[in-house]
Amino acid sequence: MKISCVIPCYHSEKTLGQVVRDIGTVMATRPETDYEIILVNDNPPDETWALIQALRAENPRIHGICFSRNFGQHSALMAGYRQVTGDIIVSLDDDGQNPPSEMFRLIDAIDGEHDIVYADYAHKQHSHFRNLGSKMTNRMFTWMLNKPRELYLASYWAAKRFVIDQMIRCESPFPFVDGLALQSSTRITNVRVDHLPRAEGESGYTIGSLIRLWVNAFTSFSVKPLRIATFMGCGSALAGIIVGMVLVVRKLILREQIDAGWTSLMALMFLLSGILMIMLGLVGEYVGRIFITMNRSPQYIIEFDTEAGKA
Repeated sequence: MKISCVIPCYHSEKTLGQVVRDIGTVMATRPETDYEIILVNDNPPDETWALIQALRAENPRIHGICFSRNFGQHSALMAGYRQVTGDIIVSLDDDGQNPPSEMFRLIDAIDGEHDIVYADYAHKQHSHFRNLGSKMTNRMFTWMLNKPRELYLASYWAAKRFVIDQMIRCESPFPFVDGLALQSSTRITNVRVDHLPRAEGESGYTIGSLIRLWVNAFTSFSVKPLRIATFMGCGSALAGIIVGMVLVVRKLILREQIDAGWTSLMALMFLLSGILMIMLGLVGEYVGRIFITMNRSPQYIIEFDTEAGKA
């Protein structure tokens, strides 16, 4: 059996070396297992690519590629998946919080009943904000992507080769790895593993990145937001009809006692205008992504590759 480890790299010049060494250490405990490490540099403004080149010079099992600009974590994963040659593919982060020493807990759980195994952390070492964001994301994905409620999606996971082969068929410029995995197989489970504190730096996880992740997942794999917009429009129209009938009846009964109602009219106009703008923005998001996809915008652009003979 051959294991392929795929690591997206961004601002990891101080942590990546230890992660790679830890992978080598844990693989040495299973000498019958071959392995490779795919390091995908998402072009941060630091020395990460120089470190990847140095690691490659020390270990021929390492394959490094570097993007021409920043394309994001999911594009980096897709680029790495297209380079793998192993039977089992393991995805993990570059910051050392996903301990490679736990890797075989995931790998050993892949069997005839399970094609994909996600890590589940007993004690997460993220900040309170990131933990809250993870909970919200998993709940949203349960509703939007029909994810099993009990399944926890983490960045540390392992899958059979056929799952990855199915995922890399996606050529959209807006890939969402977890959505592709959920589409590829329903035989998915969690395994408890340790989660380590972050060794260096701070997470790039922000409210903006959370919103972008949601938008990318929803517009790529679900039309439920459009259905919500339709229901909101129908509800607003129905409310408008009911309010209009009530106002007419009150005017007929009370006549001069009813004021013109300029304030309530303006408030209603602002409410309905806001709902309409949200709906138009949502539709525009879908149309814009269709336009970008039709223009064949690339998922990523590889500028450098440690393999000989590649640009």
